[in-house]
Amino acid sequence: MKKVFVTGSSGLVGSETVLYFENRGWEVHGVDNNMRRDFFGPDGDTQATLNHLLQATKNFTPYDCDIRDRQVILELVRKLRPDLIIHSASQPSHDLAKDRPFDDFEINATGTLNLLEAVRSCCRESPFVFLSTNKVYGDVPNEKELVELETRWDYAHPEDSEGIDENCRIDASLHSLFGASKLAADILVQEYGRNFDMPTVCLRCGCITGPQHSGAELHGFLAYLAKVFKEDREYRIFGYKGKQVRDHIHAYDVCTFMDAFYQQPRTHAVYNLGGGRANSLSILESIGHFERLMDKQLTVKYLEDHRLGDHICYISNLKKVKKDYPEWDISRSITSILEELAR
Repeated sequence: MKKVFVTGSSGLVGSETVLYFENRGWEVHGVDNNMRRDFFGPDGDTQATLNHLLQATKNFTPYDCDIRDRQVILELVRKLRPDLIIHSASQPSHDLAKDRPFDDFEINATGTLNLLEAVRSCCRESPFVFLSTNKVYGDVPNEKELVELETRWDYAHPEDSEGIDENCRIDASLHSLFGASKLAADILVQEYGRNFDMPTVCLRCGCITGPQHSGAELHGFLAYLAKVFKEDREYRIFGYKGKQVRDHIHAYDVCTFMDAFYQQPRTHAVYNLGGGRANSLSILESIGHFERLMDKQLTVKYLEDHRLGDHICYISNLKKVKKDYPEWDISRSITSILEELAR
């Protein structure tokens, strides 16, 4: 039985990964210490997700430990020698990072180094998948000329219509501290691939979503929006007239790509992975969809100040990932994503 080692196994991508590979006959080992509860309070608590995983699986073993603990991670990897490593654990909020900079960097950068070194020492031939972020680009995507439409900002020039590709520069721009720590980890993953000939990939994801997302105001946009609707809360919009745009990818489609990478690994690969233009929405458009699906009006508070380093319009250009993995494609449309979250 093949083994997969998943960090952040009670989070959105991690829990989807557990179910995906367990359903395909893998032995799954997951590391998660529910730091989301510490970061985001009750909205971020992943205990219910862990309980669900334990009930739904037969070959899943969770470990309540911290990826900052270098020796524990080394011993786990040495004992398991997994065939595939999926590193999705992180401090995921660029808003929260400024208030807890040491936690942010130690989890995102040092934790990644701990895991890379353990894998290099024990099973360097095993593919290493890192869940990076589009925030590694800082605010460079905002340099694209935009046009204001009725419900969204969009790219002004046809050549930009497919979105941001991997040639976007990563320096000389404003990063949140979260963007900086994830960029440090991103570069480390690439350099372990180059220096030690390890099969590594950085997935610079846009908004990942799904029904198991413990959405909070500072992280997990669509899942949090659905929760606000359900509980009749007030939703706060931070700047840009609520017309800022994101593309959304279901966590299941992230898993299918990780499986494709396992089947055909590369060294020091980098891909922008998201829903693409077809799965893009602005905040205003998202609210409108949920109001129709849930048959109720949302209470909204608009704040003029936008979030530091926020992207005005970000759509993942999928040309490179589809060129290298032509059999992979998005299977969950934005309509099906919204309907699932509404349910």
